[in-house]
Amino acid sequence: MLLIIVLILCVLFIVLSSTKLKFHPFLALLFAGLAFGIFTGMPLPQVVQSLNTGFGNTLGYIGIVIVAGTIIGIFLELSGGAYSLADRILKIIGEKRVPLAMAIIGWFVSIPVFADSGFVILSPLNKALSKRARISLAGPAIALSLGLTSTHCLVPPTPGPIAAAGILGANLGLVILFGLLVSAIALIFGWLFATKVASKVPIDANPEISEAEIASRLKEAPSAVKALIPIFLPIILIVLKSVSDFPTNPMGEGSIKAFFDFTGEPVVALLIGVLLAFLLPKKREEGIFSETGWVGKGLMSATTIILITGAGGAFGKVIQNSGFADTMGSALSGFNLGIWLPFIIAATIKTAQGSSTVAMITTASIIAPLLSSLGYSSEIAKSLMVLSIGAGAMVVSHANDSFFWVITQMSRMDVKTGYKLQSVGTFILGTSAGVVLWILSLIFVRN
Repeated sequence: MLLIIVLILCVLFIVLSSTKLKFHPFLALLFAGLAFGIFTGMPLPQVVQSLNTGFGNTLGYIGIVIVAGTIIGIFLELSGGAYSLADRILKIIGEKRVPLAMAIIGWFVSIPVFADSGFVILSPLNKALSKRARISLAGPAIALSLGLTSTHCLVPPTPGPIAAAGILGANLGLVILFGLLVSAIALIFGWLFATKVASKVPIDANPEISEAEIASRLKEAPSAVKALIPIFLPIILIVLKSVSDFPTNPMGEGSIKAFFDFTGEPVVALLIGVLLAFLLPKKREEGIFSETGWVGKGLMSATTIILITGAGGAFGKVIQNSGFADTMGSALSGFNLGIWLPFIIAATIKTAQGSSTVAMITTASIIAPLLSSLGYSSEIAKSLMVLSIGAGAMVVSHANDSFFWVITQMSRMDVKTGYKLQSVGTFILGTSAGVVLWILSLIFVRN
């Protein structure tokens, strides 16, 4: 109970200090992590170590990706390429379908690509589409976020579902099959939230640029096809790495696999995207690649995002190392709630410590010895249990989740807006998936 109370107080501190007191989220997160560790009785050296490790691990994973993605975005924007690409896409999908298009793109992209990397890569396109369609950035941003989250938590080969399937001994093919179905249905409810609620929150995708300036840039802009390459080639490379990592070794075990393993790492793939973005401007002014030019502008834009994302990782790591997950998981495992048991455990752990992958692995370890007693020992039943864990691991993304900060900082949302849209959106998405799985369990599982 102490852990829960302190966690709630820390979250309230982050929200109120950053919205009412205008406290920088970077410091709010670090102070909240420090306070959580101290007031829950963690050894003081472990508190400090958790902060440092969480910050470092998060930046080691996503830091360079954010920098590279931001530089690509700056070159797409300033060269006019993002707007020429946006115009071409809008002619196909129409201005009213931007959130739907971003939700579907996110759903496909996050099957092989980590959700946060996918959002960073697609953010320039998302902003350009919102600006050209003259709509709020909030709707498409949340639609993209929920599209990415749905398959990230439910469809292998992302690590969380694969790990949970391995621990529970579930058939991976069935997990993929049901995961595609459940994630698609759940995303319908996520998309409705994005269009009916999030889109009503006014956020200008780029208030610094006027329509006249966009028209001026379009005159010197590269073609839509050329602008598309720095965005989607990194995605293709990451997809090819996922394919090469399949147990069947479709690309062999030699130099071809080694090549795609290297180029498909998000850091390498994004850096390749940066080099391709350098080719976008038709006229390269002197110093464009320097610290005072376009590259320097990209680095400055990425700084705040990186620091806040790292601090979110630090806060989550302190909670993770406090033993909260094990305590709550053990307490809940005594209740026989059928398909809802793994959902509730995963949701509790996810909401508490921030990482969907950690929530899935921890919950799977708790649920594995209970499968027979719960009556979920058949192949279909085990696959539904894996997906129930994944659905719970969506609920909810908030301040201790580094992905929350990637979404809010790259979509111009303040913390309060992030809770209203990203946190509520992931709750709706995960709960919808849970309901779909409950219905499937009534059809396929015989206790």
